[in-house]
Amino acid sequence: MPRILFLFFLLSTTSFSQIKLLSWNIENLGSSKSDTTISFIANTIKNYDVVALQEVVAGNGGAQAVAQLADELNRKGAKWDYVISDPTSSSAYKVERYAFLWKTAKVKKIGKAWLEQKYNLEIDREPFYCTFEYNNKQFTIANFHAITKKKQPETEIKYFKYLPAQYPDLNLIFVGDFNCPQSHTVFNPLKKMGYQSAFINQKTSLKQECKNDNCLASEFDNIWYKTAKIAVTKTEAIHFYTNFETLKKARAISDHIPIAVTFSIN
Repeated sequence: MPRILFLFFLLSTTSFSQIKLLSWNIENLGSSKSDTTISFIANTIKNYDVVALQEVVAGNGGAQAVAQLADELNRKGAKWDYVISDPTSSSAYKVERYAFLWKTAKVKKIGKAWLEQKYNLEIDREPFYCTFEYNNKQFTIANFHAITKKKQPETEIKYFKYLPAQYPDLNLIFVGDFNCPQSHTVFNPLKKMGYQSAFINQKTSLKQECKNDNCLASEFDNIWYKTAKIAVTKTEAIHFYTNFETLKKARAISDHIPIAVTFSIN
């Protein structure tokens, strides 16, 4: 078989054995989002297998907005299911919910999803975990939204180094808005354990206005995985704002762009 045909065959067969995971801080997903906005979000995420959302509002229709999003996705050719967290426990800062959505034909949810219990006082919006199975192999996503940069998110992220030992039997993938770049020293313990960030020097938050076609502000969102257990073959930063005439209109969707990885389980 010619080399180029072999490579095409290899790529076409391996793509079916991989999972497409997307993470998005959707900014106040709730009753403030119009039907048109929900439809745009659905069209943006419909080609992925598992979606982790941050910043679902605790009240004002947050759960209903996720349900509406799932319903919209179900109209686009694949069956989706979803789970929403309880409101995060801390009252010191902004209480929120998390959500996962997934294609039921691609992955199977294992057990119940749960909010982190041990460090729920140390971490303001404690991570939301959900375990999925694909081809008899499991992975657990820890969905997280850190406190803002001015509140020093590293004071929360430092507890992540304890989570792999707390869940030694789980293949953890940390996703979300860390409000902190992957280069920060707070991530060094995870790196020493064999974790790697999928994105390096990728800004993910939107500016108020584009300057010289530069529309992104800070390197906040990322996906961390253990290289011994996960093989990432593709990363995507989805510049959805290019679909809008102005950044102000794009920010009605979110002030962050979604990020995604395609991976296989070793």
